[in-house]
Amino acid sequence: MRPATRADVPVLFDLIKALAEYEKLSHAVTGNAVDLEHHLFGDRPFAEAILAECENRVVGWALFFYNYSTFLTQPGIYLEDLFVLPEFRGRGIGKSLIVYLAKLTVEKGCGRLEWSVLDWNELAIGFYKGIGADVMPDWRICRVAGESLATLASK
Repeated sequence: MRPATRADVPVLFDLIKALAEYEKLSHAVTGNAVDLEHHLFGDRPFAEAILAECENRVVGWALFFYNYSTFLTQPGIYLEDLFVLPEFRGRGIGKSLIVYLAKLTVEKGCGRLEWSVLDWNELAIGFYKGIGADVMPDWRICRVAGESLATLASK
């Protein structure tokens, strides 16, 4: 496990596309490696990434950013994406990525580590429950994007 560097952006973007393909959302990848590099390593980074290496290649990754809990009055870490190439699953790589983030969460004095999971992804749900995560059934993600975001912003 290691933090991603600027030189890792091309492989990281390839892994983003692999995740989208796995989730049957390839059509939703409208970004590019140039923007990813700027957002991870520009003057004001918006997110960070860690990479998992095995057999001298990058085989998994996690992208995260800091958020804030008003109830805890503490920062937290939000795991946006976690992905391990299918042929490397079952080796503890996903768990190692989450453990790395849990340690970082504690080291940074954050109150929680959280993420979302697709409701159809029973393998991931089982994995997350197995490491002690609570799957929050009462919470739903709200999102405004694309044309809806532009419309809302123009009001």
